[in-house]
Parts: sequence; structure tokens; C-alpha cells
Amino acid sequence: MKVRARLNPSRPCFSFEFFPPKTDEGEARLMETLHELQGLEPGFVSVTYGAGGGERSRSLSLATRIQRETGLTTVAHVACVGHTRAELGEILDRLSGEGIQNVLALRGDVPRDGGQPPGDFRHAQGLVEFIQERGQGLCVGGAGYPEGHVETLSREQDLLHLKAKVDAGLDYVVTQLFFDNAFYFDFVERARRVGINVPIVPGIMPITSYVQVKRFIRMCGATVPMRLQLQLERLQEDPQSVTQLGVAHATVQCMELLQRGAPGIHFYTLNKSPAARLIVGALHGRV
Repeated sequence: MKVRARLNPSRPCFSFEFFPPKTDEGEARLMETLHELQGLEPGFVSVTYGAGGGERSRSLSLATRIQRETGLTTVAHVACVGHTRAELGEILDRLSGEGIQNVLALRGDVPRDGGQPPGDFRHAQGLVEFIQERGQGLCVGGAGYPEGHVETLSREQDLLHLKAKVDAGLDYVVTQLFFDNAFYFDFVERARRVGINVPIVPGIMPITSYVQVKRFIRMCGATVPMRLQLQLERLQEDPQSVTQLGVAHATVQCMELLQRGAPGIHFYTLNKSPAARLIVGALHGRV
């Protein structure tokens, strides 16, 4: 099934994101996690796309394996950085041949030295146009940034980049993680004003580690509300309490998001199921 058919505020869609483990043992554990989540009837699951050739190959293999072995609707991330049109065409043909109908079109990470990597597209917009030109009928999602992408000069500029991707053929948007719902609601309002009318799915990462959340904040620029920050600092030496706080905060976030019309919640799981299962279990009786 195509993701766009599952995104309806009257019946919210819960989805989960995973990354490809580096070992066969890690992949086996991930498949166990996926089976644990099946009982929650996720609208879809997605598989991230690594930066290197080996990681990218494993990503595609994992996406097709999940679709084949679990029957879950699988979204394969595809990044254009470092790929030629011919290579991207081969990737899309492979995914379509395996029955995958959904992709998340991304630019991908640029090398840290700032050099422009080889490839035919510099931005995700070009990749979206390429996918649509091929006429394979894929459902195409893209990324949105409620607090602005870390590389853009302003949120207004970032929003115009998103509008260009939507005009190129995005079916829906999944946001970067955030911890303050005000950023999401403001983002949606601004998006609607500039003519972005596709579903915008909020991305939520339950905090399960103080060190981990600090790393993610540095990477993506997400803002942690001061009260939550102070609570995390106070509990940082107690991992169990940090997880309990993170799950409670994310649950409250999700409740408000759904009550105010979000078409679903996309969980950044970090390949673990307990936190997401607790949150979705709490939400099922309230949405």
C-alpha cells in the first residue's frame, strides 16, 4: 500500500524508522524488534540510507527483506548525493522489482570536508523530479525541518526549498525530530500559507539516553524546552529515570499533536522497540 493512502487525521498512522545494522547479528535483532512492533499495526516502517557504498547496499537489502518477510509497508530512503542518474535508476528499478512502492527522497549527507561529491543531483528536488519522470508510480515522501535545516540561512528560505520539493512531486512530508510542539504547529501553519498542502507527519524521538539526546541536538539543532532540559540534567546519572521521563514527554507530545490534527506520528526508534511500544500503547485508547 502507498503511504499517502494511510495518512488521515481521522485515523492516525503510527510509523517507525530504523537504520541498517552493521552486522548480521544486529540485523537479526532488528527483525525481532520489527516482529514485536507488528502487533501495533504500523502504517509503515522506513529504513535509512547510509553514507557509504556498503551501508547503502545493506540499506536496500534490509528494506526489501522487511517488505518480503513481515508484510509491513516499507519506505526505502534514497539519497542522491554521490549517485549518478544511472545508479539512481538502477536503485529505483530494484526497489520496484521487489514490490516496494514507497521511497523517501533525500539529498543525503555531504562530506565533512565540504567538497561536492560526485553525482548528478545536488538537492533532493532534483531527485524527486527524476523519480516522477520515470513514471513508476512510486509514492514519494520528503523531509521537513520545523526549526529549519542546520545549513539554511533562515526558516523562510528552508520552507521555500520544501515548497520546491512538493511542487516537484512529494506526496507527503516527514519532519525532523523536535521536542517542542510549538515548532511543528508553526511549521505547518507557515507551510500552508505558502501553498504546501500535502500531509505533514511529525517526527518524534523518545529520549532514552541523556548522552544520546545531547548528540542529536548537536547534529540537527533541535531545541529542548528548558524545563525538560533541567529534568534531564538532574536525572542524567539514572538511565531508567531518563527513559521514563523521555517516554512521558513524548507521550504528551503525541497526544497533543494528534488532538490538533496531525495525520500520524513517525517514531525515530534507534532500532529499539520498548519506548515506542509504550507510547503507542498509551495512545491507542485515546485516538
